[in-house]
Amino acid sequence: MLTPIREVIKIFILTGAGISAESGLGTFRDKDGLWSRFDPMKLATPEAFAHNPDEVHAFYNMRRQNLLSAEPNAAHRALARLESGLAERGGSLFLCTQNIDDLHERAGSQRVFHMHGELLKARCTACGETMPWQEDLSVEAPCPSCRRSGGLRPHVVWFGEMPLEIDGIYDALLEADLFVAIGTSGSVYPAAGFVSEARGHGIRTCEINLEPSDNARQFDDRRYGPASEAVPAWVEQVLS
Repeated sequence: MLTPIREVIKIFILTGAGISAESGLGTFRDKDGLWSRFDPMKLATPEAFAHNPDEVHAFYNMRRQNLLSAEPNAAHRALARLESGLAERGGSLFLCTQNIDDLHERAGSQRVFHMHGELLKARCTACGETMPWQEDLSVEAPCPSCRRSGGLRPHVVWFGEMPLEIDGIYDALLEADLFVAIGTSGSVYPAAGFVSEARGHGIRTCEINLEPSDNARQFDDRRYGPASEAVPAWVEQVLS
């Protein structure tokens, strides 16, 4: 079902790994995803970092270099057009991503909320400062702020940690006229629960995905296909 722009003022979009897959960044829970080849309990938990920081750093250094060689695809660019198109019409877009890449920003999106952190940032566990970081991380790297070594970690949310900015994200979700999930598995909470929260507050819902997610039946509108095709087609319909 097409949602006319005249009826939608505030759109909340949640993006997942599927929107960046065509840019060469791996998804996680597909049969060939990252977690089929790597054990997340050994690479993406605070305990893993405390036990073997070198191994964790090596994994995220690999992902960081992969990201630096990637480019936004048509789906990222379409969402940037949607943001500006809604603003021109007096509306707004709240773009919340589970992704730790910066492809939304590089495509032109102005406001992106990274609930799982950002790969191109580091955080110091000693002083708490967060800083841009594009180089490899190691236990020897000193913090630019406090100069201590051994405390820098990727600024990402690991299993067992709370998502970032979650209170503001929920506030924005409940203020929306339309909730759209793009490229998500529907299996990672709390993001997987956004659709039920939206429905419980009478907010229309739409899923755009390569294939149905785990919670696809909860969406009012469902569209399937490669993100680089399905997302631009939906954006053009919304804005036309």
